[in-house]
Amino acid sequence: MKQTAKQYIVLLFVLCGCALRSTAQTDPQIGQYMFLPSTYNPAAAAEDDLMHIVGMHRLHTTGMSDMPMTTYFTVSAPFHIANTKHGVGARFLNDLYGLYTNQSFHVQYAYRHKIGNGVLSAGIELGFANIRFKVDKVNLDSIANLEQDGFHHSQNEDPAIPAAGSGKDGVNGMSFDMALGLYYKSPKWWAALSYSHLNRPKVEWNDHTYMTLVGTMYAAGGYNWRMPNHDWMLRPSLMLMTDFASWDVNLTLIAEVKQRYRFGAGYRAAGSINFIFGVDIVSGLQLGYTYELPANKLIKGSFGAHEIYLAYGLDILKPKHTNRYKSIRYL
Repeated sequence: MKQTAKQYIVLLFVLCGCALRSTAQTDPQIGQYMFLPSTYNPAAAAEDDLMHIVGMHRLHTTGMSDMPMTTYFTVSAPFHIANTKHGVGARFLNDLYGLYTNQSFHVQYAYRHKIGNGVLSAGIELGFANIRFKVDKVNLDSIANLEQDGFHHSQNEDPAIPAAGSGKDGVNGMSFDMALGLYYKSPKWWAALSYSHLNRPKVEWNDHTYMTLVGTMYAAGGYNWRMPNHDWMLRPSLMLMTDFASWDVNLTLIAEVKQRYRFGAGYRAAGSINFIFGVDIVSGLQLGYTYELPANKLIKGSFGAHEIYLAYGLDILKPKHTNRYKSIRYL
């Protein structure tokens, strides 16, 4: 009975995710969004006049077979032209979820302008998304034998499942992708608004099957509240994500001690609780870790999610003889 139920779940996933004209919200979610803004907003490229090199890896549902995994790598750098400020960057995403693998590469540009006590940045992101569907992992023949349940299906008879072709690992499709964003940062607060997959990229696997990447809007913000004891700072933040068909929100509170050590917790409306830890190892080098505990039925089959990132911030605009480095803790 358990095997039969499992086979039906696989079938449902395949038919829903691989329809002739399928749409899906494919952007991965991360818990440490306040420290990794350029992963979802191109306007945050070099937003504080530092060069940033960041690597992040996330295991989404440990303890479950074929658990999703997300890896980000980003690099960005500032530059000035006359009295104007700019930022450029690049990001690489490798995202494995179910029968899909999303590998994308984007370049980012941001124009920065001082407004009030802060800086407003407007950014654009251009690149390509490559989606792989693991046709070789689809096994409907065993389900076809469940005649006692009145069910019959053959993979060869289903036009919604792309043919494997000559590829061992399934079929690939690539499409042009773009995003826009706004980012404002002042000493006490920050706010961000961005929209991914602005052109609704259509990744084609063959003449009959393709996937459309649905755009996601991100609205985020945070505040830096320094306590009477100046060694402590509270940093509440939130992020709202929506594709206008569904939505999710993250609420987070982080305490920072001596501008070096961080710990906090967050809640995601979709059903999880985050525990966040971070430290500045040396000047400019930051390590962050998040454990996400499911607060819904997933807790019965998963040990939760683990997310870790390593980031380095370098001041490349200062004269070389100063040898001055900065921390990126105020991203």
